[in-house]
Amino acid sequence: MARHVAYIQPANATKTERRAMRRAVTDAARDDTPPRTKRRDVALPEPAVAGPFGPGIVRGGYWNLARPNLLAHQATSQHIAGIYPFVADAGLGHRGPVVGIDLNSDALWHFSPWEAYVDASDRGALSTNLLVLGAYRAGKSGTIKMLVTRSIAFGHKVVVPSDPKGEWVALAEADPRGVVIRIGGGTRSRLNPLDRGPRRGGTTDDEDEQLVQQRRITTLISLIEMTLGGTRLTAVEHAAVHEALARSIRESRDHPTLRDVYRHLGGIVTDPGSNPRLSEGAVQPEFVLRRFVEGDLSGLFEDESTVTFDEAAPIVVVDTSELFARSELVAQLTQVCTTAWIQAVISDRSAKTTRYLVREEGWRDMTSLPALQMFQQWLKLSRHYGISNIVILHKVGDLDAVGSAGSREHNLALSIIGDIENKFVFRVNHQEADALKTRLNIPAVHVADARQLRMGTFIAYVGQYAYLVDSFATSTEWEYELFKTDDAVRPADHDDRALHLIDPDALDSLWPDEPDAGLDGWLSTTRRQLP
Repeated sequence: MARHVAYIQPANATKTERRAMRRAVTDAARDDTPPRTKRRDVALPEPAVAGPFGPGIVRGGYWNLARPNLLAHQATSQHIAGIYPFVADAGLGHRGPVVGIDLNSDALWHFSPWEAYVDASDRGALSTNLLVLGAYRAGKSGTIKMLVTRSIAFGHKVVVPSDPKGEWVALAEADPRGVVIRIGGGTRSRLNPLDRGPRRGGTTDDEDEQLVQQRRITTLISLIEMTLGGTRLTAVEHAAVHEALARSIRESRDHPTLRDVYRHLGGIVTDPGSNPRLSEGAVQPEFVLRRFVEGDLSGLFEDESTVTFDEAAPIVVVDTSELFARSELVAQLTQVCTTAWIQAVISDRSAKTTRYLVREEGWRDMTSLPALQMFQQWLKLSRHYGISNIVILHKVGDLDAVGSAGSREHNLALSIIGDIENKFVFRVNHQEADALKTRLNIPAVHVADARQLRMGTFIAYVGQYAYLVDSFATSTEWEYELFKTDDAVRPADHDDRALHLIDPDALDSLWPDEPDAGLDGWLSTTRRQLP
């Protein structure tokens, strides 16, 4: 409450007297004011923050005028998931085989390309194909072998059109119903890349004939252009190949072979009744196919197939490891021929069969423009045929072997790989950082993480979501021994780090017998030459 003081001032007082009187009144009013109490005297808590509005709390409320200004807690999703389990990612559910452990949620991670494709939620994928990318010894092959092996129990089947290293053979032989087809290496097995294959269900005669004709001519052109080192055939040469294939089909009653096409190309060259320009166009393709019939590529693909594809087998592997030792050209041609032969058999939509088509060294399927176009079409139609193409690459730079930089082939190869929505990215080298960000549109944070992943751990991109998965965390000892690919690299059978004492008797046996022979005499030229 305010305090008022009244006083009487004489009229004849001087200025000095009036000033002294006012000072006395002021001093008297100050002495009557009660002293200010301290905060601790009224039992109020000290503020947590310095200032007049610190957040002191009294009986559950605030005594100050301002609310506390606390910074929000910041942490990574991995730590937050440990503090608040309800924010852990739900993953893809429990459909499909177990692939590993989701390290972000510490839960089992299931994956099936077909289950992800039919999922109508935002977790679903728009394709059944899968791109696998990673450096050497990153665990790519072991993870994919684990995925497809466990998928067999779910009714899916596995096809490896070309096994260049022979590492999938053990997987097929481990299954009593598995089939291994060996090409080369003294075997008499032959595959005809021009086989018609079974009739596709749900198609008319004209549609089926058009599909078979397109696959045959595309395979022929791919083989010829790849053998020529990527040289594009002219329109006349295309016409000559078409004519030779048509004659072979008519003569063989729809069982053409490379030998028949080679023979008819020679007939077009020597036949005087043919169009002169057509005869000129048949010269180069004839010389190319001569290598398949009589040259260094003979005995593999020039005649009718001597083996059949077992559609009921859970896993079929074409072992081409003996051929890949010849040359890179033989490896590329073999992969095109075996893939064309396999596709002629499994591209039947009415079969209602889901298959993994594992493409080891997938860049070899894209070494020419016709092969690229066939590969692109096959990827687009894979979901209609119930097929999941697994394309395995060591790095994005592998595609630099597909045409020169800026060429149509190179750009198409990059476009095909970029369009594969589902990706498993394993540990990569630092040279791949820019390629992953620019060519595959992978976030920079994920690229930095991918450079530090341990073996068997990968970043999975399925639809619009990403997952960090450890595949070897769920691998059994039997699976690990079956899937590992380092059999040729074994540890030493002895430990060189241990200290071994030399036997004195063995050391004496190395010293010369002459008692007067010193070290100089023992190391002399004459003595060193003694046996």
